[in-house]
Amino acid sequence: MVSDVYAELWDEAVGVLRENDLGTWTRPAPRLYPHQWSWDSAFIAIGLARIDVDRALTELSSLLRAQWTDGRIPHIAYNPEVQADAYFPDAARWNCPARSTCAPDNPLTSGIIQPPVHALALARIVELSGEEPRRRAEIARLADRFLQWHRYLAEHRDPDGRGLITIYHPWESGTDNSPRWDAPLARVAVGNVHPYVRRDLAHVADPSQRPSNSEYDCYVWLVQSLESSGYDDEVAHARHPFLVKDALFSAIFAVANAALADVYETLGLDATIVTELRGLAEKFSAGVQSTWDASSSLALDQDYLTGEPIPVVTWAGLAPLLLPNGDAEMYRRAVARLESTDFTGNGELSLPVVPSTAPGSVGFRESTYWRGPSWPVANYLLWWGLRRNGNDASANALRTANLRLLNQPGAECAEYFHPFFGAPLGSRRQSWTAAAVIDWLAEAP
Repeated sequence: MVSDVYAELWDEAVGVLRENDLGTWTRPAPRLYPHQWSWDSAFIAIGLARIDVDRALTELSSLLRAQWTDGRIPHIAYNPEVQADAYFPDAARWNCPARSTCAPDNPLTSGIIQPPVHALALARIVELSGEEPRRRAEIARLADRFLQWHRYLAEHRDPDGRGLITIYHPWESGTDNSPRWDAPLARVAVGNVHPYVRRDLAHVADPSQRPSNSEYDCYVWLVQSLESSGYDDEVAHARHPFLVKDALFSAIFAVANAALADVYETLGLDATIVTELRGLAEKFSAGVQSTWDASSSLALDQDYLTGEPIPVVTWAGLAPLLLPNGDAEMYRRAVARLESTDFTGNGELSLPVVPSTAPGSVGFRESTYWRGPSWPVANYLLWWGLRRNGNDASANALRTANLRLLNQPGAECAEYFHPFFGAPLGSRRQSWTAAAVIDWLAEAP
């Protein structure tokens, strides 16, 4: 039962998902994001599970139409009903079917990936779905497809077996222009970028909220590099100019393996697969813990090409909070870091909500995309980890602060918020923000 205080927020969030529902999948926002994004759909499925379990299953099933034959789930499945010039980069820029025999012709997709939140969504669906046989059979089918996805990540994105996922593009992290990528991007020698027209700037009130044109040139150059490699992982690891071991992505993968193992176990499926998935959860938990920087009490991404850590202070450094069965002392210190003056303990914040980058740290810009604003979906992931690890007090405090932020007049389930003023920024009526609201409100504190 949703309290009267949040009744209007619940209705608004449900309304956002219905407004963005295109039948079998949900667009992330009404204008800025007209296609289907991989990890957006996973979060959206978590919200949908609270109001319509079957529709949540359809959301995940529709995304898997875009899965490549090697198991990867691309970060965008393109909507054929949207004009090519409505969003950049369009499917033609990726040119996936022409460059890789693994890519589908329908739907057309991008050639990169995003964090594997999908198993968390499937675990939530299992929790809420009951024992109905048809539904259980569909969950089992999806679990097998996500197993292929997890095997792709383990085999192709961690070729050196360190328990850390390699990303080829900042877009793969989901935190596109975070200071996390400044150093490795600075070393990329941008060549002849094919002409393009940005479409994102037309959908925000202030262009300074979005990545700069020079950043975009680098992003497009990296796409061209991957396209020329045929999206082959072995070739990418050998010659691509941007290779980073992503601590947050790896932590999400660790918890996703644990969640998928829970799904298999709950449904009474193949016990050998449960063992395989729990082994991956342990391996990637250990990998993330190997990135721990004791001096900053953060997990740091590793630049694969230099072998050096990337010393920035962003919410991604709190990745150990997500880990299943992580080191107890490291976890305690990560909680203390979460509540420090760089994050929720900063008295200048409008509310104790985790900002994407620590105020005053290198790369911080208060209104720019992942460089300062607070993202409800990022806070949701941290809440999930705190709660899964039994830290109810910290989890409830984070949930309460975010709901207060989102319940402010004019918040409109925005994509992200100004850390000091609480003003909504970026796209409005964002589906994954609405999904986080719904799951938070449906979950007893």
